[in-house]
Amino acid sequence: MSWYARLILGPAPQLRTNLRIVCGKLGLPEPTDWQLCQGVLRMWHRVMFRADTVGTSHAPIRNTWRAKLLAWRALRAPALLLDGAITPWDFTGLRSSSEQIIRHLLGAHHEGPQFTYDLELLACYDQLPALQRAVVSQLAATHARAAWLRDLVVFDGYHEALLAATQHALVHGPAMTSAQAHDPDLTLIGYLRWCNAQPATIHATLRQLHAEHP
Repeated sequence: MSWYARLILGPAPQLRTNLRIVCGKLGLPEPTDWQLCQGVLRMWHRVMFRADTVGTSHAPIRNTWRAKLLAWRALRAPALLLDGAITPWDFTGLRSSSEQIIRHLLGAHHEGPQFTYDLELLACYDQLPALQRAVVSQLAATHARAAWLRDLVVFDGYHEALLAATQHALVHGPAMTSAQAHDPDLTLIGYLRWCNAQPATIHATLRQLHAEHP
């Protein structure tokens, strides 16, 4: 693996193992390291310049002091990091275990179709039943950890929506429209299709840039 792939993607063995499983289940070719790097750079750009598309909602904020504080994303981000609900060194999720993906879904707010990417990953690993059990347990629990997770996701009705999306995925597959299936912001299959459409090597990218801007 090249130095830039190690920097952007991190250690590769687990990523490549999981990517092989995912692409096999989705019937897609495996992107090259550089194509995956371009996908991660696109994700970084989204977080930095289109932050309004991540972690926001039209649902009401929970009526607790913690949820009201965590509605400020400058406070929520470090809380998510400390909780382990987000792993900024693994933007693709392809280095994460199923347990980590479930922890992410339980603690980091997703809005509507934003569930789909992680549900696709868990479907590829045959772990949707484990997610369903975790969400049902969260909804029934009254202990301090469950209360914290309800506040950490900030918005009312989040875990109920997650359960509904999970149950739909178990029966019908993760919900997505045909447009969303090609949207790298929303779906795993859209992200991998976008990656596969990019130049396969950094030299090919440089040649393309030179051709476009001689």
